[in-house]
Amino acid sequence: MPGASGRVLVVDDNKVIRQLIRVNLELEGLEVVTAADGAECLDVVHQVRPDVVTLDVVMPRLDGLRTAARLRADPRTRNLPLAIVSACTQHEVESGLDVGVDAFLAKPFEPAELVRIVRQLMERRGRGGNAGGGEGGSPSFESAFGAATEVEETERAGRASH
Repeated sequence: MPGASGRVLVVDDNKVIRQLIRVNLELEGLEVVTAADGAECLDVVHQVRPDVVTLDVVMPRLDGLRTAARLRADPRTRNLPLAIVSACTQHEVESGLDVGVDAFLAKPFEPAELVRIVRQLMERRGRGGNAGGGEGGSPSFESAFGAATEVEETERAGRASH
């Protein structure tokens, strides 16, 4: 897409979800490339050179968390902003934080929230920010997840104290 203001690699095994994410990001002037699973993501990420990668968690061949771990282990993609877009469980969020995922968006999601998170990750990357799970990766989780995270963290803390 000529004049696009950024490139996103969308990785999801569900074709409908890939298309939904693609359309919403393209409407915001972003270029979108898609992959059907983590293995395909790893095959194309170096040619595509995205500014952000969105990953589903449950996918055939290579799931989103393992894909994120491999992207973080590769010096060429170590600082690439990663967002999990999935029906995340607490375990998946914690595992994602452990491997350096920068943001989480729970399915079903509001398209505006998807765009906000992707833009925020692009801005942080453009400023040389900490997207990419380096030192201080945990604070990026809260800033990228926004108010929904604060509510979820409060609920989680309440359950843990009982």
